Amino acid sequence: MESVNRFDRIVAILVQLQSKRVVKAQELADRFQISLRTVYRDIRSLETAGVPIVSEAGVGYSIMEGYRLPPVMFTQEEAASFVAAQKLMQNFTDKTLGKHYETAMYKIKSVLRGKEKDWVESLEKHIRFFPTQEIFNPNVANAMEIILSSIAEQQQVFLKYTSIQIDHAVDRVIEPVGIFNENNFWYVLAYCHLRKDYRQFRTDRIQAIKRTAIPYKKKHSSLEELRSKDARTKLKVKIIVDKTIAKFLGNKKNYGLIDEKSVAKGIEMTFLVDDLDNGFARWYLMYGDFAQILEPPELKERMRYLLNKQLNQLKNSTD
Repeated sequence: MESVNRFDRIVAILVQLQSKRVVKAQELADRFQISLRTVYRDIRSLETAGVPIVSEAGVGYSIMEGYRLPPVMFTQEEAASFVAAQKLMQNFTDKTLGKHYETAMYKIKSVLRGKEKDWVESLEKHIRFFPTQEIFNPNVANAMEIILSSIAEQQQVFLKYTSIQIDHAVDRVIEPVGIFNENNFWYVLAYCHLRKDYRQFRTDRIQAIKRTAIPYKKKHSSLEELRSKDARTKLKVKIIVDKTIAKFLGNKKNYGLIDEKSVAKGIEMTFLVDDLDNGFARWYLMYGDFAQILEPPELKERMRYLLNKQLNQLKNSTD
């Protein structure tokens, strides 16, 4: 049984080596949950089998340029995962990137055996995803493709961008660091030359986008590091919600929920919020009569303002 498992692992290692220019030994150890010593032994087995692996101390392993193997065969389950991924790509990315994935799927299907092709075809008609809102501007079909190529090539991007505060498009030159999905929207985290700082840009608010040949002016930290730093600048909000309504609040993580616990007065919830005045405050209005604000004072002031504004509008409408 060990020899079978080892054979499968060595084949998987070969596939991973073909998927990247350089693969570190620690990456292989982490993925397959084996020791570095076992990684070295498996690499030697591949070399003995005639695979031309180039190794460099402190860098990693790579396969010699020009070496190719026949197409990899996929199992039915792997092929099914591609079908689901294709449907996601068609609905949750921009049109251009979704089209690229569709052509890639044709290539994947071409190496399937007849039985697997029939199996995949039978599934395709029965998987659908329905986004609840537009997550890309339909008039900017290639936004994500341009942003991804910008990150890979380290070249600046020109945007026309609208925000909640400004209803007309503003010109921005950015250096994209990464793309992430949060609260059902795609965001680009980038260094903005207009603001001289890092900013998040929601993809559905991009009105126009254009590649440039201008290289990045700054060396950027990783997406994870910048996101972690951004979290530390968010405002902490604590509220207590009546237990009878707490379970009906939907996906609270969309509004920055990081902790909740049961207390005598209800469910105490803690949030990290980057849009207190509009995003969080207006969400809180929906159930505020069943809740209590513990902190911060800014949220209490914002709620007083919004409620007084509504009261005045109601008085004016009845006069």
